[in-house]
Order: sequence, then C-alpha cells, then structure tokens
Amino acid sequence: MERSLPHDAPAHPGTFDRLVAEGAAVPTEGWDFSWFEGRATEARPSWGYARSMAGRLAGATAVLDVQTGGGEVLDFALEAAGPHRAPLVAATEGWAPNVAQATRLLRPRGVPVVASADDAPLPFADGAFDLVVSRHPVEPHWDEVARVLMPGGTYFAQHVGPASVFELIEYFLGPLPEDSRRHRDPERERADAEAAGLEVVELRAERLRMEFLDIGAVVHFLRKVVWMVPGFTVEAYRDRLRDLHERIEADGPFVAHSSRHLFDVRKPDATSGPDARP
Repeated sequence: MERSLPHDAPAHPGTFDRLVAEGAAVPTEGWDFSWFEGRATEARPSWGYARSMAGRLAGATAVLDVQTGGGEVLDFALEAAGPHRAPLVAATEGWAPNVAQATRLLRPRGVPVVASADDAPLPFADGAFDLVVSRHPVEPHWDEVARVLMPGGTYFAQHVGPASVFELIEYFLGPLPEDSRRHRDPERERADAEAAGLEVVELRAERLRMEFLDIGAVVHFLRKVVWMVPGFTVEAYRDRLRDLHERIEADGPFVAHSSRHLFDVRKPDATSGPDARP
C-alpha cells in the first residue's frame, strides 16, 4: 500500500455488507498492495527504499534478502538494477504461502527462496554476503545479520517503527500499554545493532499519513497484516466495523500514521576494529 493517492478520492460506493465481503474475499498472500488503489493511501518514505535497494544491488556481489514476503520488493529492485545486479542473490521467507509466491516470482530471476522461520538462524555460512537487505522484518536479528555479512559488508533495510498504525489498532483493541508504543524504537534497535558489533552509518525515521477510504480496505488490511489486531475476524469485530463504516461515511477517510525507519549499517572490516593491527 506504499503509494500516494489523492486525499480527496471518493470512498468506494456500496453497502456495509458488500464492502466487508469484498475485503474478506481478497487473497492475502504476498506484499502486493495494488488492490488498495482507490480505497486506501499511504505516503511513501522520502528515501524510496525499493529504488535505493536497486542501487545497492548494482554495487554488490552476493546479496541476501531476509523475510522477502512475496518477493515483490526484491523483484522490483532486481528489475531496476538490470544487468548491473549482483551475480548472486538469495532470499529467505518464513510463511509458507509467501514462500510459494516468492519462489514463483523470483525463480525466473535466478533467485532461490529458502524457507526459514523468522526467528531461526539464517541458513547460510558465516561471511557469505556483502549485502543483506530486508523490508519490514518481523524482528531484526542483529547477531545473525552480523554473522552472515562479510567484513566490510552492509545491512540496508527499512523497518516498521514504533506505534505504527496505532490509531487503527487502538480503535479495535482499546488503549495499549506504553511498552507497546515503544516497541520497535529505532534508537533501541541502533543499540542492539551496535551490541552485535555493527556500525550504524545512517538511521532515518519518518511518520507517514495513511487513509482508509472504505471499510472493505480496513477489513483486507487487518486480514493481510495479521499482527495488527491479532485474531481479527469479521465476525468477532462486526459491531466495531459497522461503527467505523458509519464514521467513514459521515466524516470521510479514517486517518492513521505508519512509522518507518531506514537502517544503513556496516560490519567493520578487519582493518577498522579496535583490535586491528597497525
């Protein structure tokens, strides 16, 4: 859903039941958000992660995309990099439907997709890659990133930040504890990266406006991004959905804010650490 659409676009017409049925019927595999066009918007981070990734792919020799989802972002970046792309590219993914989808998408580009649980050690040798990328990992596993990077290698990733889309989450769940709001804090992640022996070259963070133009978009979003409202079903939240539908019909789009941060991280090489020989 990372695209900016006119904020005055009209809400998709239709009744509550039909809109909910539409949102409930759309397949949720992968990270293609094109279905939301005309029904929801999300401003893009200023750094343009996918295109920036393409530039990094053009300068690398061996690349790993961690938690690739359906492979859509990596596929875009490889296309944009063209013949200058790294000769060796691999990806991991932990959710079985996405493994299948990413394999179909990336196999023609010569990219193997390895099924690997999000919290498992990365299934690669120490120092195997000079570039590790990831867009919206569930959790950054800094020790594993540091292990598979060769000295001088780079981790270039866009993470979800703290309190992302909390306006929508708390509409359904009620106020959340302060610890939940601080989860994914970029400065905490910086400290964890440094504790793993990595050097944070750049860290940028932005909050971005989102708009849900109809209740069908809300339903599909919560089905697709399952950790937002755990256990979400239309049946369990029908009354809240109906109230939100009426609010959107009366007042216009429901506004929330996503939170994103960009990490450019380097693994020190053998000549730059405190124990390096003169």
